[in-house]
Amino acid sequence: MSIQYTGGCACGAIRYETSGEPLFQNHCQCTDCQKRSGTGHGSYLTFRNRAEMTITGEAANWRVAGDSGNDKVHAFCPTCGAPVFLTFAAMPDLVAIHAASLDEPGRFVPQAITYAMRAHAWDRMDPALPSFDKMPAG
Repeated sequence: MSIQYTGGCACGAIRYETSGEPLFQNHCQCTDCQKRSGTGHGSYLTFRNRAEMTITGEAANWRVAGDSGNDKVHAFCPTCGAPVFLTFAAMPDLVAIHAASLDEPGRFVPQAITYAMRAHAWDRMDPALPSFDKMPAG
């Protein structure tokens, strides 16, 4: 039996839980992740089946075209502003949660760096991680 992944926003108004295992865990250095996070990257755990994740509370959404050209929908708390999860128009079954939104952020184990072509010299990543200029092919 899998241990649940739980987490939510900073004020607790939005919560999620899933017993699914992440399909992919990554640091993303795309322009959108940089601007939205206010740092050099975003860190995510992506799960295969959005239907298996329970989300409580009402999130505000921001839809944006990513570096790939595909729309992403960022969900964040309208009270505290914390980003919580995102979904992808081109892959509606997937859901990605922000690593720092986990109740146990130490469970995040990055597997790769994506959109490294957008990296800033001051945003140093683990050189042992595989690094891709864009999103690696499926």
